[in-house]
Amino acid sequence: MTARHATSLKDQPLIDDIRLLGRLLGDVIREHEGETTYELVERIRQLSVAYRRQADETADKALKKLLKSLTDDQAVSVIRAFTYFSHLANLAEDRHHIRRRAFHEQAGHIQQGSLAHTWQRLGKSGIAPSRVAQQLAQTHVSPVLTAHPTEVQRKSILDAERDIARLLAERDTLTLPRALADNEALMRARVIQLWHTRLLRFTKLTVADEIENAMGYYQSTFLPEIPKLYRSVEEALSGETVAPFFRMGQWIGGDRDGNPNVTAATLKLALQRQSDVALRHYLTEVHRLGAELSLSAMLLPVPEAMQALADRSPDSNEHRQDEPYRRALTGMYARLAATLRQLSGGEAARHAVAPQDPYTSTEAFLDDLRTLEQGLQAQGCAALAQPRLKPLIRAVEVFGFHLATVDLRQSSDQHERAIADLLAVARLEPDYSALDETAKQQLLLQLLNDARPLRIPHASYQPHTLSELAIFERPAKAASATVVTPSATPSSATPKP
Repeated sequence: MTARHATSLKDQPLIDDIRLLGRLLGDVIREHEGETTYELVERIRQLSVAYRRQADETADKALKKLLKSLTDDQAVSVIRAFTYFSHLANLAEDRHHIRRRAFHEQAGHIQQGSLAHTWQRLGKSGIAPSRVAQQLAQTHVSPVLTAHPTEVQRKSILDAERDIARLLAERDTLTLPRALADNEALMRARVIQLWHTRLLRFTKLTVADEIENAMGYYQSTFLPEIPKLYRSVEEALSGETVAPFFRMGQWIGGDRDGNPNVTAATLKLALQRQSDVALRHYLTEVHRLGAELSLSAMLLPVPEAMQALADRSPDSNEHRQDEPYRRALTGMYARLAATLRQLSGGEAARHAVAPQDPYTSTEAFLDDLRTLEQGLQAQGCAALAQPRLKPLIRAVEVFGFHLATVDLRQSSDQHERAIADLLAVARLEPDYSALDETAKQQLLLQLLNDARPLRIPHASYQPHTLSELAIFERPAKAASATVVTPSATPSSATPKP
């Protein structure tokens, strides 16, 4: 398959990428499906282009006739060919968008709608960076991942497409023919993988599948990239410290509206997996910091707080006795590993040097990280904190030990059923659902002002009521597992009217 577009010179790299990907896909179709299938796909493409660009009615009639004549097998091949071509073209467009943005930044241009454009407008309006930082400290922005399992792409497809996107980006830095050829060979392999990978699932995604798919986005995007966003904001505000106003949220595992498979058990799984992903990211970064912060106390005086943190470590390896940062990080790793075990039941990829108590809160972990940062600053080595330690601190501020809030969404009529059962068993109202809206509100306000719990211990309730109550009990148990900071609250209840 090929793409022939008349375009300005500034868009030529995009066209080159689309032509490359189209050629690779066409080669794969020819090699794996045969020349006949390739020619069929190419004929349909040519007729479509002729009709769309030139309003060629003859081409339109020929296209319709050809499409009606396709066998089922031919139709499937054509659909797959154009679906994958669309995916590949989107990858090229995404890459070109990044390329154009970098070009504008290098040229000193400011694009409409960019953050740089926002800072420019604020500056021209005379709004001081300190005022913006103060406003952000009172702001809460929470992008939410919603629960739509039928719309989630297969991870195999996403992984292959990410590889192709990475290889496209790599081509912009290559000049030697051999390197370009090697890059193209790798790209061809991924296109072959796509062609022979099923686009659709045979079975519907479970809630557990959906939770796992969402975790992939945190690992590949949110955990590494959101700290970078904060850094760019602080740089634009002349170094003003910005509070963690931007935090992730999601419905996955807690959105029961229309899905009876979302229960207290799936909510427990969601919270466990979220903690697992967050803590494993921190464990990896702490391990890497241990490799980087090899500073010796024999060469630089160690601040008192930093030395105390090192002395609390169980690390007695004689090779590290003069390396306070490594000793401290080894102890912190052991505590994180214990926290992982407590919150998710998982085991760290690398064994801790000795068993340690888990962190009781994200703030306790942050205190240790800030001790490292302050130690480096005091020793004139603040630059060592910039690549990894500061992004880790920001990640912990934003994601805590629970990664994201989980909204507990449910239709209000389902909550009404549970309330009616609770009231009937408590002998407060035999038929709550029959009351008019004013009477319901008055009764609920009375109950909210009554300190006594509505639920009666050991009483018998309807299964639906018990299921709804269990949903609220689960996050309470999760919150009690550690003393969480506001930025790491595990869930919030959001009834849906």
